[in-house]
Amino acid sequence: MPVSHEIKSQLAKLLATEDLVVEHRQVDTAQFNVHTRVLTLPLWEKASNVVYDMLVGHEVGHALFTPDEDLPKNIPHQFVNVVEDARIEKLMKRKYMGLAKTFFKGYNELSDQDFFSLEGEDISKMNLADRANLWFKIGNYIDIPIERGEEKEIIDMISETETFADVLIVAEALYKYCKEQNQQEKAPEEMQPQQTTQGGGSSAQNGSEEQETDGDNSNSSGNGSGEEKTSTNNQSDQRKAGGESFDDEPEVRTAENLEESLRELISQHGQDNVYVEIPKVNLDSIIASNEDIHKVINIHFAKRQEIVDDYLKQNNKEHINIFENVDLEYRKFKISSQKEVNYMVKEFECKKSADSYARSTVSRTGVLDCTKLHTYKYNEDLFKKINVIPNGKNHGLIFVLDWSGSMSQVLQDTCKQLFNLIWFCKKISIPFEVYAFTNEWNRRFYDEENNKYVAANLKSHYQKKEGLLSIDDHFNMMNILTSKVSSKELENQMVNIWRISCYYNNSYSLYYNVPEKLSLSGTPLNEALVSLHQILPKFQKENKLQKVQCIVLTDGEANQLSHHVEIKRNWESEPYIGCRRLNPDTSFIRDRKIGMTYKVEYEWHKFTDAILKNLKDNFPMVNFIGIRVLSSRDANNFIKMYYEIGEKDFEKIQNDWRKLKTFNITKSGYDAYFGMSSSNLSQESEFEVKEDATKAQIKSAFAKSLKNKKLNKKVLGEFISLVV
Repeated sequence: MPVSHEIKSQLAKLLATEDLVVEHRQVDTAQFNVHTRVLTLPLWEKASNVVYDMLVGHEVGHALFTPDEDLPKNIPHQFVNVVEDARIEKLMKRKYMGLAKTFFKGYNELSDQDFFSLEGEDISKMNLADRANLWFKIGNYIDIPIERGEEKEIIDMISETETFADVLIVAEALYKYCKEQNQQEKAPEEMQPQQTTQGGGSSAQNGSEEQETDGDNSNSSGNGSGEEKTSTNNQSDQRKAGGESFDDEPEVRTAENLEESLRELISQHGQDNVYVEIPKVNLDSIIASNEDIHKVINIHFAKRQEIVDDYLKQNNKEHINIFENVDLEYRKFKISSQKEVNYMVKEFECKKSADSYARSTVSRTGVLDCTKLHTYKYNEDLFKKINVIPNGKNHGLIFVLDWSGSMSQVLQDTCKQLFNLIWFCKKISIPFEVYAFTNEWNRRFYDEENNKYVAANLKSHYQKKEGLLSIDDHFNMMNILTSKVSSKELENQMVNIWRISCYYNNSYSLYYNVPEKLSLSGTPLNEALVSLHQILPKFQKENKLQKVQCIVLTDGEANQLSHHVEIKRNWESEPYIGCRRLNPDTSFIRDRKIGMTYKVEYEWHKFTDAILKNLKDNFPMVNFIGIRVLSSRDANNFIKMYYEIGEKDFEKIQNDWRKLKTFNITKSGYDAYFGMSSSNLSQESEFEVKEDATKAQIKSAFAKSLKNKKLNKKVLGEFISLVV
């Protein structure tokens, strides 16, 4: 059974009792950075689950108990590691008693598979450091000879270490003992007479003299002079100073063997994992202000009317208002929508009251109830009571509107849904902001006020560095509507957006076009969701809200974002920050703030789901609602993105679509993802027939009206239940 790296990451976080950043990479050994709190684990793909758990427990032990300080230079690190490994594993077993079983089974498996390379070895001839390493790791499964006296004392000292200071003291004692034993074993050999050759001749050295020669027939400088060193210690010191190894320096071979064997568990195939983070964007450069947007629109529309007026005047024709028909349609739609808006208001108030009463409590007032005094002999509760109904929560809504080219045919229908929700907010005094995401606002455009072309003034929305998701400098969030303006100003702004939506819908023979800066663009949906990390808390703080709803109105998903990489180019002195695509299955979005990671899947729409899940984890009090406008031919494909054919829910959603032309998907990154028919959105729910209509026509119109009303009430009812 393959190991789940995400489960092991959660295990490490739980054991460490903190939100460690856990990375699984193609490295040889585990590493822990005490400053950044990043635990890097190798991809032990060939390890069993119990061995993986043991290795994770061991590394977390270092994260919890090994301090961030420099090791002394007079003790080799291997000796410190032997003692420290024994200490941190003891402390981990003490902290989590269940880990004792994991360590027991894990080391048993490593012993059976000879991870310490003991086959054919005589353990009794190993130095004490090697035997101590085996004693505390696999001493339960094999006999480890330990002599009484000084060796037993050192083993007991290792067992009793509690602090890192204790570790350094015991590690020094262990190192000195092993070094002395090593020197004693080699002393008889070094005292034997040896011969050196110089210039082709030979000379015998007197074994009684307290002198010795280099084993390689040359001195430490390698000049071949045959100079003799007066002591072993001097020889060792000179070799150490020269950076060479020396024969009497003890080593912990079992630690090296274990490390080498563990490397064989690491997968050597495939690509390394990539961890990327969400950048903190600058809202001053991201958001195109509401004032600037409608200033551009008003100037443009006034210019279009002026051009038409000049043409009509030159041709002696009567003046016409080029927006008259469009504005008339807007007023008709507003009147027809009042029933739906009122229905939403009624549903909201009912559900809000029900929620308040459900949370109501009964409290004593401390005042005697005279009507109960006669019951004092058998009733202890003689006080008046009061029913306490808690205050309702302050609500606010943020709308994110898709301003992409594919929305052209459904933009007006989508705006109808948007306007209904805005009028609902106005009726119950809920603050709201409407943002349209685009890549066109900050491009080169013609400035009609000053009659000249203006180049794009691009600014980076964040500090670009390696490991961050990439946000295009052209990306903007246009604040097209807001509750901050007066009712009159809001009405004018909604008319502006209505005119633009009518233009893109191509339903009218129009005498105007739209400003270049408000042209439809690509689909920077993921960039828009990233910017919500700063927009949501700002909106909540400014309006002092307890509960915020975020509604995304779109007709499709977007491509996944790239990530920044640092590239060193020969012709540049400074590294270049470029962009690279994320590889599915080996890429993860990491959020250090909450300690969560999100895998990048192969399906392109799941990248958006990962961003949404991260938003929900960061803002648990926010409901994220998606409204997807669909044509009939696209509905099935959209449903298949989240449900398998044959699933019970798949059949139910298909039935909803056939009957009501709407459905609610609950398996996406949104709390609720409503699919709505674009054709049904454009149909009115009013019962209208001609004066000379036949009975059949009246019946058909009535049935159609009831169907549309049923559709609207179902969707609006589900929406209100999420908002309250």
